[in-house]
Amino acid sequence: MTSSIQDARWGARLWGALTVLCAVVFLDALDVSMVGVALPSIQADLGMSTSSLQWVVSGYVLGYGGLLLLGGRTADLLGRRRVFLAALVVFAVASLLGGLMTDGTLLIAARFVKGISAAFTAPAALSIITTTFAEGPARNRALSIFTACGASGFSLGLVLSGLLTEIGWRWTFLMPVPVALIALVAGLRLLARGEERGEGGHDLFGAVAVTGAMLLLVFTVVEAPKVSLVRTVLSLAGSAALLGLFVLIERRVRHPLVRLGILRSAPLARANIGLVILFGSYVGFQFVAMQYFQNLLGWSALQTAFAFLPAGLLVAVTSTKMGGLADRFGTSRLIAVGSVALLAGYALFFRVDRHPSLLTMVLPGMILLGIAFALSFPSLNIQATAGVPDEEQGLASGLLNTSGQVGGAVVLAIVTAVLTAGTGGDPIVRFRAAIIVSALFALIGLGVALTGVRQRPRVPETVEERVLETA
Repeated sequence: MTSSIQDARWGARLWGALTVLCAVVFLDALDVSMVGVALPSIQADLGMSTSSLQWVVSGYVLGYGGLLLLGGRTADLLGRRRVFLAALVVFAVASLLGGLMTDGTLLIAARFVKGISAAFTAPAALSIITTTFAEGPARNRALSIFTACGASGFSLGLVLSGLLTEIGWRWTFLMPVPVALIALVAGLRLLARGEERGEGGHDLFGAVAVTGAMLLLVFTVVEAPKVSLVRTVLSLAGSAALLGLFVLIERRVRHPLVRLGILRSAPLARANIGLVILFGSYVGFQFVAMQYFQNLLGWSALQTAFAFLPAGLLVAVTSTKMGGLADRFGTSRLIAVGSVALLAGYALFFRVDRHPSLLTMVLPGMILLGIAFALSFPSLNIQATAGVPDEEQGLASGLLNTSGQVGGAVVLAIVTAVLTAGTGGDPIVRFRAAIIVSALFALIGLGVALTGVRQRPRVPETVEERVLETA
């Protein structure tokens, strides 16, 4: 599967391999969102506070986002198939352990390990696709299917979580285990062996520095409402120092985790910023919505899950069509329209109260969020990998996924801080303020997306032209 495929007619084995890759990215995304509906049940069962509860989400997201760059580089160096299958084994074991934990701290630890495993499966899977299908319509079609599965997993995970939580929240952790094992067996048979490996080494010091920077940043934001201003400033300075150390390491080390020159690509940079906004703002909104629907309104887990169903169905039904739309209109235009839908969806939820309207707030808001994901998520993936050489596809994939996961962790931390600040006041005011945070990030994302809108693209004839067309 190392040679790019341009023929529109794909064989059964190729479809089978793509199905395996899609199944795993579906599981990765599912695991981010599926725990959402179960959070109130986990909180009640394990006696966790709201601020510690968000670490059940952030633990996974930080393990995922903190090591994605190393995961992508490892896939390039050691072989994408080998890294993908090994990490899938760890994912299955960590899922099983998470479902058996009886202590909140141990549950967070299991989630962190599970996130680390996903940090290796996701970029390996994406880079297998981008080195298998030729850039252009074939790759766009494959990526639209792949990202549709990821977006569908994230959206439909909320619905599935509601069904499973009615039985018991532990099933939200245990359900991925058999699916991961089936994907492992299928992957051993269907994923081609013998792909070429890149040259170089592992930048472990860089990985430690960037992961430490992200962990300290999120911890600082979460703890800010409860500690002194001096401590918050010092912690932020420490995070900035670690990030600066990471940049220094990358400039000096022989085999850097991130070749900093790749960030000079304007389309790639916009795609990464766009995913920070899209994923970050939505993870924060989802956390608030779960608390609002279940803790304030008293909805069941299943009722809450059905509230998110319209968005999930929209993503599942339409995302596979995005490759063709990207060919026709260009990714930047689709991202811009998606950004408008994202901002409008959050704006409808500014009216949260104790008697929300399903027809004028919840349903149209969820539909708009579904449109935003269906348009933006595949387009961002296409734009971030266009024009990148095969030997750096793992790096580009890792960068993009890192942006989404770190964005999710940081924005969630900010939203949680707003939601838990002044807990003695009116909860409706806090819910509105937290949703406004997500909307402000969406507004920034819209501004970034608009900078990339160009004239209607013509059909590109060379790789260099395609890079310009996706700008």
